[in-house]
Amino acid sequence: MTEKFGVTPQSRRDFIKTVTGSAAAAAAVFGGMGINPAFAAEAAAVSGRSEKPLKAAFSNAGLQASWCAQGKAAAEYWGKLFNVDVTWFDGQLDAVKQRAAIDNMASQDWDFVAIQAFGIGTLTAPVQKMIDKGTPVIDLDTLIAPLDSINVHTFLAPDNEFMGASMTQALVTAMGGKGTIVMTQGALGHTGAQGRAKGFESVVKNFPDVEVLDTQPADWDVSKVARIWETLLTKYPTINGAFFHNDDMALAAAEVMKRHNRTETLIGGVDAMPPAIEAVLQGRMLGTVRNPSGRIHGGAIVAGVAAVVGGEKTGEGIPKSIVTDGPVVTKANGEGMLWMQKHFLI
Repeated sequence: MTEKFGVTPQSRRDFIKTVTGSAAAAAAVFGGMGINPAFAAEAAAVSGRSEKPLKAAFSNAGLQASWCAQGKAAAEYWGKLFNVDVTWFDGQLDAVKQRAAIDNMASQDWDFVAIQAFGIGTLTAPVQKMIDKGTPVIDLDTLIAPLDSINVHTFLAPDNEFMGASMTQALVTAMGGKGTIVMTQGALGHTGAQGRAKGFESVVKNFPDVEVLDTQPADWDVSKVARIWETLLTKYPTINGAFFHNDDMALAAAEVMKRHNRTETLIGGVDAMPPAIEAVLQGRMLGTVRNPSGRIHGGAIVAGVAAVVGGEKTGEGIPKSIVTDGPVVTKANGEGMLWMQKHFLI
């Protein structure tokens, strides 16, 4: 098949030799994972794996959130494949604490950095400092600042409005287009949460027989979710549907519902983390939608290496914004999604 496109086995070998002197070492790493050696050599050459270890700094909103913890594992996994040493600066689900961590990051030198901001506009100054030094800064999942106001290398994120709309539509459909529903939001300053809320609102406005009871933010905090839902279950005798901006909050609320013997509520989440997928397979959640933590954090490693080793520049090899969508997860595709996540592929 490669000959059809003008690439012969010999030209592939020549390509491997000329692109990078580290192809053999990279092939050994890929081959150690059980990948076919010939394919491993080609993949390593094309990827531009660095011959010398690169230094990268990462931060996401807070490792208390399972999505963020999975992202850290993904970044470290892909970092080993691409010869990148990853140093982590935990945002701790707190804008002030993350700002202090990023100020610390900006005082040091890195080959590239990748950041998911807890809130838009909270990290602009230290990020700009790193950009001014020539460090490629990769924006993850939520905007550090509007893309037209800061020269990040690229922005890797899902379509949050799509995620909010698709999960809300699944809930409303399962409710028969009528009844009561609650949206429990993440942090209001998080552009991902803002998009999920827009998606929710775009669906429910089309169903006049669906009443929205509450839209309080819980800031991704499971303790806050528990307090909110204790109040909601006391206040409302029937809640037909509940949309949560992430799975951690959805599962925390489900535990409160269980304690109150409330079984009428259909639950939908975002992130499609393994515990939520298991809950979907078992019928405890209606569904969830994948925010691909592995694809976003692993993609940041690939983008950073391509910038440093391959010389990729924004708009010249890599676009300013990359959509990383994953699917709505149901009983039909849940098992496959678990496997993909296990290997940090989505």
